[in-house]
Amino acid sequence: MNELQDTALSAGPLSAPDLIVALSDEEGKLSALEKKLAASVLADVNFATNASITEIAERAGVSPPTVTRFCRRLGCASFSDFKVQLARSAYVGLRYLKPESVTSTAAEVAEDIVTKAQNALFETHRGLDLAAVERAVRLLAKADMIYAFGSGGNSSMIVNELQNRLFRLGARISASNDHGMSLMLAAAAEPGTVVFGSSFTGRNQELVRCFGLLRDRGIPTIALTQSASPVAEAADVVIPVNLPEGQNIFRASSTRFAFLAVVDIIANLVAYADRPRSARILRGIKEQLIKHRDGDDRQLLGD
Repeated sequence: MNELQDTALSAGPLSAPDLIVALSDEEGKLSALEKKLAASVLADVNFATNASITEIAERAGVSPPTVTRFCRRLGCASFSDFKVQLARSAYVGLRYLKPESVTSTAAEVAEDIVTKAQNALFETHRGLDLAAVERAVRLLAKADMIYAFGSGGNSSMIVNELQNRLFRLGARISASNDHGMSLMLAAAAEPGTVVFGSSFTGRNQELVRCFGLLRDRGIPTIALTQSASPVAEAADVVIPVNLPEGQNIFRASSTRFAFLAVVDIIANLVAYADRPRSARILRGIKEQLIKHRDGDDRQLLGD
């Protein structure tokens, strides 16, 4: 390839959220030469983030000045800046740029989902910190008021489910999925309150802030989260759930099933902490459901 061909790059910088998006060229903005360079980089991102400009040029079959111009075309200040941004983007982008080959028939997907759920439950059961669960149950069973904090799609569901499980046992409990409301509730919490927090990653800084405030005020906190995480470090009682996530970006996190199982374990133990009271309240709920909805006692207790 001669230098005239080598410099035939498109004009004007690209606008993209990160380099992985720009290099993948989903909108077809790259020239033929740029596509060749981009394909070479994406074929081995680890090489590109560690190679010299000459090595990248030789592998792509272009000149080093072409690589420099290409970096600027991507919105980078220099080749060094390109490498820094590429390394940063690769942590997020590659798994989504080239998803692993997965099965897609209904039978295969059903087996995959159920198997992953079973594995999550077995692994959680095997590693469950029962002493931490018992400490959490003692706090919840004796609490005058329980707040449950969790945001995002998964943790919002978990704390709402904790409320769903505990109110029918007579607990005064309120779930909050809003950061601002959680902070206000933490600031207003009175002695006798216990706060439960859910965070799948343990990196919810708003929950960390609430837990720090509650600790300063002497209000006990319980965290269902990853061990050794910021949320775990801020909590008084930690029930750790540490499960690896697979590479399938299309499958929902099987950790959801583990968190739900822990909630059910906690609720069951809270019920057993005062069986007569729990039975009396459950019976009152069931009577209303039979009277106004079911007509008999064969249906589930609530929807």
